[in-house]
Amino acid sequence: MRIDIVSDVACPWCAVGLNSLELALQKIADEIPVELHFQPFELNPVMDFAGVDSTEYLQKKYGMSKEQLAQGRLNLRQRGTDVGFQFGSGNRVWNTFHAHRLMHWAGLQTLPDVQRKLKHALLEAYHGEGLNTANPEVLVALAVKVGLNEKAARDVVNSDIYTEEVRQAEKYWQQMGINSVPSFIINEKHLISGGQPPDLFEQALRNIAEQG
Repeated sequence: MRIDIVSDVACPWCAVGLNSLELALQKIADEIPVELHFQPFELNPVMDFAGVDSTEYLQKKYGMSKEQLAQGRLNLRQRGTDVGFQFGSGNRVWNTFHAHRLMHWAGLQTLPDVQRKLKHALLEAYHGEGLNTANPEVLVALAVKVGLNEKAARDVVNSDIYTEEVRQAEKYWQQMGINSVPSFIINEKHLISGGQPPDLFEQALRNIAEQG
């Protein structure tokens, strides 16, 4: 079974969704072999690489009051805790394009499972530690953390390599109708949207596997 995960590092529900999916995959690991492929999506493609205050940004983008935003963050934290993800303060939001280029490169490497590990590292750095994943030094450190070559990673983040590939991938998924994340595309034809609970993922994957 192939699962394409269209997501953004800046998306907190993408962290919840990935952890939730993986809990479901643990339940079916002996029955259904699965390949994960991570695909790019930018919630804030024109965002400054230096970042902006998250409260101001979210209030402006979604028209939320401070009370609504606080309640939403409380709900998100609980959902994260339920699937093993710990959210930090989340004071700023940053541009994620360089992170997507690094993810694309990681997906081309032969190290087993390294793209998934890098995705987790990026999500934890951004949402857990409040680190700017547009910062080249942060990206290189995360690449090294998951076992990628430091010099090669530095060459990627300090250049514009894979820019076209990422842009084309983003365009492809948009043309396929993906306009919100996380989106999980199963075997290139079934869609599961959002940070669903593990039980829902498990049942949906079992149903798709039975359909053949």
